[in-house]
Order: sequence, then structure tokens, then C-alpha cells
Amino acid sequence: MNTAFDVAGPVEGPVVVLIHGLGLSRQMWADHIPLLADQFRVVTYDLYGHGETGRAATPVDLSAFAHQIVDLLDHLGVPHAHIVGFSIGGMINRRLAIDQPDRVASLAIINSPHDRGVEAQKAVEARARSVAGQGPMATMDAALLRWFTPGHLAEHPEHEAAVRRWRLEADPGGYAEAAWVLANGVRELIDLPTALTVPTLVMTGENDSGSTPAMSHAIAAEIEGAETVIVDGLQHLGILEQPTRYITPIHRFLSRLP
Repeated sequence: MNTAFDVAGPVEGPVVVLIHGLGLSRQMWADHIPLLADQFRVVTYDLYGHGETGRAATPVDLSAFAHQIVDLLDHLGVPHAHIVGFSIGGMINRRLAIDQPDRVASLAIINSPHDRGVEAQKAVEARARSVAGQGPMATMDAALLRWFTPGHLAEHPEHEAAVRRWRLEADPGGYAEAAWVLANGVRELIDLPTALTVPTLVMTGENDSGSTPAMSHAIAAEIEGAETVIVDGLQHLGILEQPTRYITPIHRFLSRLP
């Protein structure tokens, strides 16, 4: 098994898989696991080229990242699971629901992009090219401004330290590959030919410039019965700033499911 992972919670509980974002690691879920693990069997893992997981043997795309989850579920002997994905993770879990819907009990799509429009799409692709040429830290300073609310990092320098550490832990080539998947892979999730019907929660921060409320509403509109939650005042990494404002609605959503 090439994927580094951790498991917490009751052995007989419904399985919930948490997918971290680009340049982060499974450690981003440390403050979220305790609430979920009271009821659910929680699996966290590192994407290819991130944290303690090595790069994939072949070039990656969304389907390759989705198949990583299938391999993990097979390794754990789990037939299907609730899949919670943050940012690129919310693209990966959608791809998994398209490719192998029988493995997905529900989706939580958190701060994940959708149709960006022409100019924003070009900007994201340009950032992906810059990290391919200059390394993973090339866009770090600008990203911190987009990700955290003004003043937060001055009060919580540990969050900046963690985000920088996780990106430095990423394999440079693996990070560049994943950055391109985040930039370009969203195209294959727009206007799906067959609507997804799995129970779905879509969330984002009110001020997330890269995964906007409009994008979340658009994602939800393409999935039958999906519900949308917009978290007031927060940006992309609001899930680290105020974890309970994210994990509480996720826990409530999962608890309502059979």
C-alpha cells in the first residue's frame, strides 16, 4: 500500500474518508477528527506526492487520485464510504462518484472550485505553470493572503507555519502535477452528462475567491438534492481558522444519512 493513512473512531462505525487540499497533508484534519470520531470510523490519508505518500507511478489526473481512494478502501476492506473532500479533494470525490458510484455513500464538497470563467481559469493555470518551473513555494505568499482572513495569521502564526511545512513536505514534481490537476481538471466536472444522485453537502467560505459561493451553488445545482452551506466571513482555509463552523454541519449532514 503506497498511501500513508490513519484511522480513528469506532471499528463498527460508518466509514468517512477525509481528503486534504493541494499542498497540505492529512494533518490538516487534526482538529476535525475528534467530533467525527465519536460516531464514525474516520480515515485520513495523504494524496500522491504529499505528506508521507510518494508520487504515483504514472502521471496523475482526477481519476488517478480517485482510484487512490478505491485502493485505500480495498486495503481496509471497506465496500463504500462517505467521502469528504476539501478543495482539490472536492474535485477528487466528485470524480470518484462518477467513476465508481457504488463506492460512495455520500459526498461533502468543501471549498472546491467549479467553472471559473475564462480569465480566472487562465490565472489558475498560470500559477500551476509557475510552480512547475519555480517550485512549490513560488506562490505561497500570495496564497496565504487568499486563504486566511486579514489579521488571522498574526494571531495564529502556527497556522502559517503548518501550511508552509506541509507544502515543503510535498514532492516538488508531485505537487506540480497535482497543481495542474487542480487547475485544469475542473473542466471535466462541469455540465456532467449524467447527474449525480448521491446525497451531497456543498460548502464554502463567503469570501473564498477561488471556490466562491456561486461555484458551490452551481455544483449543488448539478447534483440531485444537494444542499449548500456558505460560511460567513471566511476564506479558503476557514476550515483551519474555525474548524467547528465546518465540521459541525458536516457531522450533522452525515448523521442524518441512513
